[in-house]
Amino acid sequence: MASTQDFAKKINLLAIICLIMAGVHLLNSTLNYQLLYLGVLPREPESLPFIPLMPFLHGSVVHLANNFAGLLIFGGLLIVRSRKLFVRGSIFIVLVSGLLVWLFGRSNIHVGASGWIFGLWSLLIALAFYTRRFVDLLIALFVIVFYGGMVYGVLPGDPLVSFESHLFGAVSGVVYVALPGKRGSRLS
Repeated sequence: MASTQDFAKKINLLAIICLIMAGVHLLNSTLNYQLLYLGVLPREPESLPFIPLMPFLHGSVVHLANNFAGLLIFGGLLIVRSRKLFVRGSIFIVLVSGLLVWLFGRSNIHVGASGWIFGLWSLLIALAFYTRRFVDLLIALFVIVFYGGMVYGVLPGDPLVSFESHLFGAVSGVVYVALPGKRGSRLS
């Protein structure tokens, strides 16, 4: 019974995050997308505090839906494996990738959860390399086979898409797994 309750808590956390994103988007669209100024504007000091807000702001319903899909797939795979790893890895990815976008991104406002999603994607793949656990290898194989094409998202393309968020998110996910220290406790 405890494992069913634990599973429900994990899924509830992911559902709450999605509900917050949907609520923020509804408010933002009601305000004619005026909240987008709370995104990350590279090298503007007043934009630094907005880094944690960036994943919750989306420019359209399609943008939100695309990020929901990635968050549910990669976040779901990770949170079912370990709630602690999902939470700690997510915080690291959001903050580090946001800071890297702030430092090196193009001078546009960057919004959306795609950096977080690319970070979860790369974290799931990197886990297999570092832990060599059978379940991590299976998850990484699934992610590579079905979502390996995401690697092209880290390359410049559409000027309206923040490839910088994708790139720095992917880098942040790998860095989180590769950090020295008590890897066993951090990756469980």
